[in-house]
Amino acid sequence: MPKKFNCQFTNIRIILVFIICPFSSFSQTDYSVMDYWNYYSDAENQLYKQQSEISFETLAKRKESITKLQTQSDWEGRQQWVKEKLQESLGDFPAKTPLNPKITERIKKDGYSIEKLYFESIPGVKVTAAFFIPQGKRKNLPTIIYCSGHSDLAFRSDVYQHVILNLVKKGFAVLAFDPYGQGERLQYFDQNLGKSRFGPTQEHSYPGAQLFINGESTAKYMIWDGIRAVDYLLTRKEVDPNRIGITGRSGGGTQSSHIAAFDGRIKASAPECYITSMEYQLKSGGPQDAEQNFPRGIQLGLDHADLLEVRAPKPTLMITTTRDIFSIQGARDTYQETKLAYKAFGIEENMMMVEDNAGHQSTLKNREAMYAFFQKHLDNPGDSKDGEVVIFPVEELYVTPTGQLSTSVGSKFLIDVNSDLTKKNMELLNEGRQNMDQHLIDLKHKVPAISGYTENAKKAKLIFSGQTDFETYFLNKYLIEQEGDKIIPFVAFVPKQPMSGSALYLDNIKDKELDEAYAIPIKLVKNGVTVIVPDMPGYGELGPGYLKGDAYFEDTSYNQWFAGILNGKSTIAIHVEAIETLLEVCKSNLKLDDKEFVGISKGGFNSSLLHAVALGVDFKSMLFFKPMLSFQSIVSNKDYNPASIPFTVAGALPHYDLPDLSAAFAPRKLMLLQPTDGDAIDSKHLQSFDFVKEHYKSVNKANNFSVEKISSEREAMDALDKFISDL
Repeated sequence: MPKKFNCQFTNIRIILVFIICPFSSFSQTDYSVMDYWNYYSDAENQLYKQQSEISFETLAKRKESITKLQTQSDWEGRQQWVKEKLQESLGDFPAKTPLNPKITERIKKDGYSIEKLYFESIPGVKVTAAFFIPQGKRKNLPTIIYCSGHSDLAFRSDVYQHVILNLVKKGFAVLAFDPYGQGERLQYFDQNLGKSRFGPTQEHSYPGAQLFINGESTAKYMIWDGIRAVDYLLTRKEVDPNRIGITGRSGGGTQSSHIAAFDGRIKASAPECYITSMEYQLKSGGPQDAEQNFPRGIQLGLDHADLLEVRAPKPTLMITTTRDIFSIQGARDTYQETKLAYKAFGIEENMMMVEDNAGHQSTLKNREAMYAFFQKHLDNPGDSKDGEVVIFPVEELYVTPTGQLSTSVGSKFLIDVNSDLTKKNMELLNEGRQNMDQHLIDLKHKVPAISGYTENAKKAKLIFSGQTDFETYFLNKYLIEQEGDKIIPFVAFVPKQPMSGSALYLDNIKDKELDEAYAIPIKLVKNGVTVIVPDMPGYGELGPGYLKGDAYFEDTSYNQWFAGILNGKSTIAIHVEAIETLLEVCKSNLKLDDKEFVGISKGGFNSSLLHAVALGVDFKSMLFFKPMLSFQSIVSNKDYNPASIPFTVAGALPHYDLPDLSAAFAPRKLMLLQPTDGDAIDSKHLQSFDFVKEHYKSVNKANNFSVEKISSEREAMDALDKFISDL
């Protein structure tokens, strides 16, 4: 390192700032680190690829374990293990309570009748459905549960009606029900728009993210609806309990495979356009919407094949297409693996696959294969040809007067389920806070386990990438190069007249033109403070990446966050590991090993800093500009900010929240700067820091914790000056 440059790091303050604004925006100053590093042109996808590589390692181990299964006894042991892991992922289902079914109307047609009805899967949670009954024999009919894909009309869609009515004409009774967020169960229905403000996948994922934070999942409650649908069928004399099948396409393929894996009363299952393998799913479309992701599913050793193998030797038909959004290679691989299980049971012919050369759609070949499958295995022989049917107008299949539960008979939705969970979890968390000493000790074990953090070796190389000379400071650019081509780009603002003392300043700057965005670092460096500005995975030049997915909200990809749900490694844990590496490299390479650090952030990056502290990173003090106040503020808000989701940790509540991590920082100085124009929800959740104030008071450092209201940028800068001068 040149002598002139080296001297800039003597007796200085060091500040680390998180930037999430794009470096590529026009500015008279070039702050981009990555402009000439073409080898790292894929850096914006680093976060998702890191998550995927973690999953691939686990999936490879699963494949190896499958090769050791030879006998029926081996596979029966595997089945029991899979059942335990599936239950571990979802947790206990709700208690079975009265279904309270109500038939709202009966329709008679030529050759069949329809009963429109709803039942309660959970007290207050109404499931709208239609029961199609063939004319003639009225007892012990072969019966099929039809699960709808991601259509806002659910089973009223022309495509789904066609399949249902063909099955009915072939002598099957069919129960079709609305999933959460579809049909008459829209959760975000806007009467002015006459529709939901979200599409079906978003209807699942927006409340689904809240459920994940609460330690639950959309999958659990959608599967429960299906289990209760079976319960309802068993109350009907028309149904033969030994001849129940299930099918559905796309999202309906998801539901049918999930429900059948959990409910042994279903004899035959035919999921369509869903089954693939997680390896190829991650390499193609990526994680799908909330209900398709079992919490820690990959980490627990599960894959799509397990959903089928756990049912062996019950009859199963995989319905696939070659150009599906769900990889056909993954489907073929899963089929070949699953055949091994059925062969071990001596009934290899009960595992079948039909494949047509088409996209993500229903085809004539596949429909007729499905009809023939159910005719054979539900003992209902007949013609399997696909016939013409008369499609109902959507309104004619409405169960409720208005066509929406929310505007007619009323119902609870996932939002309400989540609200009940939040109340329960906060009661448990508040109970734990009664003994703060023990609670804070417990955090040391809970935070790494829940977040997925692993201590890394911090092997990294610092690469100097250039310097720009300004009147009072230097702007230096760096890359930190890690194993696996992972990088951390950062810039350092180095004052020509450094102050005595030292600090590490973490900041988050968002949604501004670059010169304006760097106003805080520039202000600080002009006051003699060195400022280090990195990008965290998923942000700045390390994001957002190509993956948007089907759960994309306001520039935030929930699907990318779901990758961490599957493998147990949160985005926050990856941030913490990056922070550790960054600090270690700065200390050893920039001769800062004897310096203390201050952490400052904007927005959700306060969660990254608080988790870093809980996981062993040492900061002398911290300051948060407009922080994400708590996970509770997200799970309890029907209209929360989607941008907060990557900064949350699935399963954190009821074990801990951000105020708990704030309390763990005591007795060191912590200041929160909250705008006075914040909404009522922010004001309400500021009260969750009352116990933090009390804890600081109990350790005789009451003045070291404060929440300051600011009404302008000037007040924010004044508060920053005061914070730094007090150090």
